[in-house]
Amino acid sequence: MCIVLKMGLTEYREAYNLQRKLHRQRVEGKIDDVILLLEHPPTITIGKSGTLDNVLVSREQLAQQGISLFFIDRGGDVTYHGPGQLVGYPIFDLRQKGKDLRSYVKNLEEVILRTLRDFSIDGDRDECHPGVWVNGEEIAAIGLSLRRWVSLHGFALNINVDLKHFSFVNPCGFSDRRATSMSKILGSHVPMQEATNCLISHFYEVFDFPKISNRDFLFGSMLQRPLQS
Repeated sequence: MCIVLKMGLTEYREAYNLQRKLHRQRVEGKIDDVILLLEHPPTITIGKSGTLDNVLVSREQLAQQGISLFFIDRGGDVTYHGPGQLVGYPIFDLRQKGKDLRSYVKNLEEVILRTLRDFSIDGDRDECHPGVWVNGEEIAAIGLSLRRWVSLHGFALNINVDLKHFSFVNPCGFSDRRATSMSKILGSHVPMQEATNCLISHFYEVFDFPKISNRDFLFGSMLQRPLQS
């Protein structure tokens, strides 16, 4: 079973603290697999292999633009998050999925590729770098952490996000590649709920979870109560 938590616009620190809490519960077998789905206010995160060199403006300029900055414990380099970007944080127990990190990353990419195809967008993999690309531009970033074979962090799919903010960073450390979005490619706004529903459906297909039922969905306002299997 997998529970989907739809959280809406959520501050980065709040989402990270929830991830850590759910991760502990998943390691201890107190809950089932969980996917957090949300959007962040404008935020830049720097992973373990990243540096401030790939943030192209000063901290003062970021503050003036209302953009938060976090150094975090995922793999990868610099990533921008903002409204209009669908962020997914799967808290999955890979002990039950063959302890195969490479396969896990491929499955995350496959979920995103199938979602894009639902909107007539053909995405590609880059065998050297996790993520999904369209015509050489990054449409979805993937950055992960794995502790005791339970995953943290995840992916960010650009749907209607403001691409101007990506000019403040070298996305994923690339100085020669740009970011793109579904709305840019299609030339029109993409309904977030429609894209989210497509992505959830493909998560259940790719990871072979049991069929979705109403009880598999929780919303941010319901997180006051503990999650139990």
